[in-house]
Amino acid sequence: MSAVIGILIGVLVLVRVIGRQVTGSLVTPKSLALMPAILLGIGVLSLASVAHLATTGELAFLALDCVVLFGLGIARGASIRLANTDRGLWQKGTTATLLLWIVTIGLRIGTAVASAALWPHSPVGQATIALTVGVTIAAQNAMVYRRALAMNAPLAAQSV
Repeated sequence: MSAVIGILIGVLVLVRVIGRQVTGSLVTPKSLALMPAILLGIGVLSLASVAHLATTGELAFLALDCVVLFGLGIARGASIRLANTDRGLWQKGTTATLLLWIVTIGLRIGTAVASAALWPHSPVGQATIALTVGVTIAAQNAMVYRRALAMNAPLAAQSV
């Protein structure tokens, strides 16, 4: 996947995810699982196609990036306001959620720039965009799901 296409997909995903969090949305099993699963699948396939070109340093850098993005996802998931409604669980991001998204995006851009500077001719950094975005969204959604279980709040029914 070319860098431009990867970046455009990442921007579209983030606009959709952040937009839904700012306006609020019902929490369904599909909304929690589908996008992270797709992004992680694409990310793993993209990484697998170039992993043989990666140095140990690049893989360690990617692992550290994923750990930090996972932590930011958990923090965002904890910052989201959850409420039981007659239609099921409702989620809405807070100011803290938006600020954490800004930090997440800034960190992701910073690590992409650092990776390109450290390994200028490697395709690994470009191949990991979907993976890293998938990791942070999956962590956020896992936290929302954990909180829903703790609240004993039913998820909303799938919309048809």
